[in-house]
Amino acid sequence: MYERLKAYEGRAAATAGVGRDLVNEPMIRHWCEAMGDANPAYAGPGVIAPPTMLQAWTMGGLSGHSDRSGAYDELFALLDGAGYTSVVATDCEQEYLRPLRPGDRVTFDAVIESVSERKTTRLGTGYFVTTRMDVRAAGEPAGTHLFRILKYTPAAVRRGAKPGGPAGVKEGGRSLRPRPVISRDNAGFWQGVAEHKLLIQRCGECATLRFPWLPGCNECGCQEWDTVEASGEGTVFSYVVMHHPPFPAFPAFGASDDAGPYAVALIELAEGVRMVSNVVGVPYDKVRTGMPVRLEFLRTDPELELPVFRGSEG
Repeated sequence: MYERLKAYEGRAAATAGVGRDLVNEPMIRHWCEAMGDANPAYAGPGVIAPPTMLQAWTMGGLSGHSDRSGAYDELFALLDGAGYTSVVATDCEQEYLRPLRPGDRVTFDAVIESVSERKTTRLGTGYFVTTRMDVRAAGEPAGTHLFRILKYTPAAVRRGAKPGGPAGVKEGGRSLRPRPVISRDNAGFWQGVAEHKLLIQRCGECATLRFPWLPGCNECGCQEWDTVEASGEGTVFSYVVMHHPPFPAFPAFGASDDAGPYAVALIELAEGVRMVSNVVGVPYDKVRTGMPVRLEFLRTDPELELPVFRGSEG
């Protein structure tokens, strides 16, 4: 199997791709608002796009990519056919060669960079597939994007447990929520959750608050930091209602085992940072932008507790 997969290394994943839209200020503004990034370089005269938007200009949207190669589809069909049907993005690496400005037409080519030997992880057993995208603007190199995913067969987390699909494994007849990925960069946050504290990072140099947790400050680059505990007060900055696909591990308001619909919100905390979480305590169709919410901790199963926000119809 590994030799068959290795044969795809170096083959094109996409050829002569063209971004669906020119680089434009509305998308830049929406990105910055969602990320809470107020850098003056991304607004006003001489505006440039945030470098981390590099991949955004190449994405195919809900209709998918029309420029993907046959080799890429064959590789994934081979993995699916062998039982490696689940997928999770693991990491990406970007290099920026020149700023992107409104009006730039983005083009790109992509190649299947590498396929790993079979690996066993906590999620399951499978293969890491890395693609490299070379991005150009007005014909000039603008950046590279390395993107790595794991195609795997889900592992049972306990003896007798069976895979439960995207929402997690089933135990005792009920679905479990996915486990958070805990790394050295965010372990302190999850330790705080275990103690029923919502901790926000604070830069040790400029005192800027940041969330989610990062190894360094976006404002000054300082890598020293401490934490402050959030008051728990906040408002709904924006939200979406998830109707499909149905995940039994995420029950609708007032239901114990029915899957959705449920509200996922971007919560603006009283401290000024934003985080994504569920809104509980009100039906999904009653959630509104600007709704006051209050932090609480929801135990979803014996091994997982999550910060959520309770809204009030009043």
